[in-house]
Amino acid sequence: QVQLVESGGGLVQAGDSLRLSCAASGRTFSIYAMGWFRQAPGKEREFVAHCTWSYGRTYYADSVKGRFTISKDNAKNTVYLQMNSLKPDDTAVYYCAATSGYSDALKEWQYDYWGQGTQVTVSS
Repeated sequence: QVQLVESGGGLVQAGDSLRLSCAASGRTFSIYAMGWFRQAPGKEREFVAHCTWSYGRTYYADSVKGRFTISKDNAKNTVYLQMNSLKPDDTAVYYCAATSGYSDALKEWQYDYWGQGTQVTVSS
């Protein structure tokens, strides 16, 4: 089992920056990749960004490309999501996820473990 704990959410204004963290514990050696998803009120959860655990290969949703950066610190078993130029449309609960079965995982069903989520609210 892998446990994930997110932190760093909050209330910011449009144009501000925020950094989310996700600390993994447990069987972290089994992780192939980690990702960030988000769910806005009344909408389905959507993919935001992904990072392979070994090589750090990244992939982003078009809606955040150029504004968000996913990174990892293997020594700390932590993945980060740096969010710049935030927009009100970025308001959502952000979830960290980990997969032990896929090195390139862009779909929810590919992930085995999920954090509890952290709220990000961007005011206009």
